[in-house]
Amino acid sequence: MSISETANPRGSVVDRLRDALPKIVLSPTVAIVAIFVYGFILFTLYLSFTNSRILPSFEWIGWQNYENLFRIRAWDTAVSNLVIFGVLYITICCALGLLLAILLDQRIRAEGFIRTIYLYPMALSFIVTGVAWKWFLDPGIGIEAVVRGWGWTTFEFNWIKDSQMAIYTIVIAAVWQTSGFVMAMFLAGLRGIDNEMLKAAQIDGASTLALYRRIVIPQLRPAFMSAFVVLAHMAIKSYDLVIALTGGGPGTATELPATFMYSYTFTRNQMGIGAASAVIMLMTIAAIIVPYLWSELREKK
Repeated sequence: MSISETANPRGSVVDRLRDALPKIVLSPTVAIVAIFVYGFILFTLYLSFTNSRILPSFEWIGWQNYENLFRIRAWDTAVSNLVIFGVLYITICCALGLLLAILLDQRIRAEGFIRTIYLYPMALSFIVTGVAWKWFLDPGIGIEAVVRGWGWTTFEFNWIKDSQMAIYTIVIAAVWQTSGFVMAMFLAGLRGIDNEMLKAAQIDGASTLALYRRIVIPQLRPAFMSAFVVLAHMAIKSYDLVIALTGGGPGTATELPATFMYSYTFTRNQMGIGAASAVIMLMTIAAIIVPYLWSELREKK
């Protein structure tokens, strides 16, 4: 034992308390997350193998809920809609976000004001976005009514009422809300590119198109990966936007896995099937996020 510890034994106690204080403060949060996030994930996984209806049941039935799930036509429709929505949503958001970022990267005037306008939709909730776009797309009061009021009486834009086109209205609203956020991600990536490299390429005679195709865009790979992961998980768990905009209709034309899960769990009282669909959604998100996190950690090492 050192002389300082012998002279002041209470100092070591104070130091231990100081070291333990962050753990003590964080322990309730960690416990809450462990119970109400990971605990309920495990509970949902267990329910997906039980004969649960309106209330949880502990009668084990194995894979029957998953077998029944893939026999339900509404689930096939939800998965098909998710593929259409996800592909268009991610592709258009990335393309539009990259274009907006390139335009803002030209050091234009009022860049801060324009960037704020692009980012503003992301500050709104998906409920607000859904309600607003529902008004815009309603043939009676929205874009169709306005254009007809200007004199084009044959103009039609009734996608929200058309079962074949309604899913594309979800894409329009989602792209409007999220493309500004993707733009900010790409703009941060563009500002991190070494200007000396770009100047050297320009001196060597590289055109603007070749500059972006061979130097700029390849260096935005981390931004593309981040945007893909964020947009993909937002597409998979999309619920509030669909409910506010179309309610899953007409019929089941805009049904997505998240709305299917809610309706079968709380409306049709098929908790086991709803839990099975939730587990599949979770596994899909994990299949996207886990490889991304693994690659990021590997690069850091």
